[in-house]
Amino acid sequence: MDAKFGFLTVKGLEDMFIPMLRNCKSTGFMKKIHAQMVKFSLSQSNYLVTKMVEICDKLGEVDYASLLFKQVVEPNNYLYNCMIRAYTNRQRYVPCINIYKQMMEQTESEETTSPDEYTYPFVIRSCGGLLCVNLGKQFHGQVCKFGFKSSSMIENSLLDMYVKCDQMSYAHKLFEEMNERDVISWNSLISGHIKLRQVRKARALFEEMPNKTVVSWTTMISGYTKTGCYGDALDVFRRMQMIGMKPDWISLVAVLPACAQLGALELGKWIHFYAEKYGHLRKTSVCNALMEMYAKCGSVNQAWQLFNEMSERDVISWSTMIGGLANHGRAHEALKLFNEMQRSAVEPNEITFVGLLCACAHAGLVNDGLRYFDSMKNDYNIEPRIEHYGCLVDLLGRTGRPELALARIKSMPVKPDSAIWGSLLSSCRTHRNLEIAVIAMEHLLELEPEDTGNYILLANIYADLGKWDGVSRMRKLIRSKSMKKTPGCSLIEVNNVVQEFLSGDDSKPFSKDIRQVLELLALHQSKENDLVDITLEYLSP
Repeated sequence: MDAKFGFLTVKGLEDMFIPMLRNCKSTGFMKKIHAQMVKFSLSQSNYLVTKMVEICDKLGEVDYASLLFKQVVEPNNYLYNCMIRAYTNRQRYVPCINIYKQMMEQTESEETTSPDEYTYPFVIRSCGGLLCVNLGKQFHGQVCKFGFKSSSMIENSLLDMYVKCDQMSYAHKLFEEMNERDVISWNSLISGHIKLRQVRKARALFEEMPNKTVVSWTTMISGYTKTGCYGDALDVFRRMQMIGMKPDWISLVAVLPACAQLGALELGKWIHFYAEKYGHLRKTSVCNALMEMYAKCGSVNQAWQLFNEMSERDVISWSTMIGGLANHGRAHEALKLFNEMQRSAVEPNEITFVGLLCACAHAGLVNDGLRYFDSMKNDYNIEPRIEHYGCLVDLLGRTGRPELALARIKSMPVKPDSAIWGSLLSSCRTHRNLEIAVIAMEHLLELEPEDTGNYILLANIYADLGKWDGVSRMRKLIRSKSMKKTPGCSLIEVNNVVQEFLSGDDSKPFSKDIRQVLELLALHQSKENDLVDITLEYLSP
C-alpha cells in the first residue's frame, strides 16, 4: 500500500473508490478501477466487489462479474444476491442456480449467509427461464419454509414461473392464496391464458381485474390478434380509448395487424396520426406494422412513403415493403428494392424471399425466381420452407410449367400441404393439363376431402377438355358426400367500426334494415332497366 494512504482504514479506502465507481460508464474504466482495488488489497471487499458486479450487470459483462465474484473467499448476502441477479438478467439461468446452491452450502457450514426475500425472485425467475417447474416447486417449498411467502415480489415471481411453464392450475391456486394481488399478478395470469390461446378465460379475468393498466389492455388486444379474433381486438382497442387509457407504442403494434386483416384503413390512418403526434414513429416496429397495414389495405403508395421517411430500417422493414410491392403487381419495383437492400448491407431473411418469389410469380419471371430460390441456400444459408416451395410452384404453374412444378414438389424435404397441391391444380386448369391435375387431386383428397372447391376445379378441367363423363363423376361425388359450401363473408368499415357479414346470417340487429335498403336498390335498378327498355323500344325504327 502507498505510504501516503497508509493512514486510511479499509472503510476509508472503500469510500475513496465509491465516487469513481459511480462515474464508471465503460468496461475499460472499470478494469482500471479494479487494478487500483487490487493495488490497495481491496479485492476481498464485499462492498466494492458488489458495486463492481452491479456495473458489470449494467454493461453486460457478466463473465467479468463472475471472475470478480470467484476471487472473494467469503461472499456476503449482498454479493450473492447481486451475482444471482446479474446471471438472471443475462439469461444465464444455470449459473444462477449454481450460485444459489453455493450460497446454501455456505449457509449450512458457516451460517454467515442465508437467502432472503431479494434472493428468491431471481432464482425462481431462472426456473421459469429454464421451464423447469419441478425445480421451481422446490423453491416454492423453500420460500414457505423460510417464511417469505408473504412477499408480493416472491409471489409474483412464483406466479410468473408457473405461467411460463404452462402450469395454469398451480398459477390459479397461488393467485387465489395471495395476500395481495397487484396489477403484475393479474397481468401475469391473463398473459398465461393468452399464451395458451385461451382468450375466453383471459377475457373473464380481464373483466374482473379492478385496476387495468395499459399492459392489461395491450395483452388482451395482442391475444385477440394472435388468435384471429380481429374484430374483438379492435373492440378492446376502442374501449381502451373510451375510458381515457392512452395506447403506448406496444399497443399500436398489437392492434395494427387486426386493422390489416380486416381492411380497417380509416382506423389504421388514425393510428398513424396518433403515432406521429406522440412520437411513436421513432420506433421501427411501429413503422413496420403501419407499412404492413397500408399494404394489406391496398394503400401501397402510403406504405412506400412511410418506408422512405424511416430513419432506421431493419430486415422486417425491407421485407414488408418488398412483399407489399409484390402483392400489388409491382414486381420489378420489388426486385429493385431488394437490390437496394443488398447494397445497404441488411441481411435478408425467410420472409424477404417469400416476397421476392411472390413478385416473380406475379410477373412470370421464371429465371429470376429460380435464381432467388437457389440463392437462399447457396448465398444466405437459408433452408427453403414450405411457403417458398409454394411460391415456386405458383410461379412454375402460372408460366405453363406444371411438369417442372410437380418435379419440384416431389423433391421437397417436407410433405407438401394442400395449398401447394391446390396451386398446382389451379395451374392445370389454366394450361389444360389433366394428367397432372388428377395427381394433384389425389393428394388433395387425402389432405382436405371435404373441400368442394377442389372437386369443382377438377370438374371444370374435364369440362374444358370436353370430357363430360368426368364432369358427371365429380358432380356425383360431391352429392354423395353431402358437402356444404363455406358461407361467403364480407367486411365493411363504417365510422371506424368493422362489421362482418356471413351469407345467410340474420343475427345482426340491423339485418332487417339492410335487407329493406337492398330491396329498394334492387327495385330502383329494376325501374331503371325498364326505363332503358322502354327508351330503346321508342328509339328503335
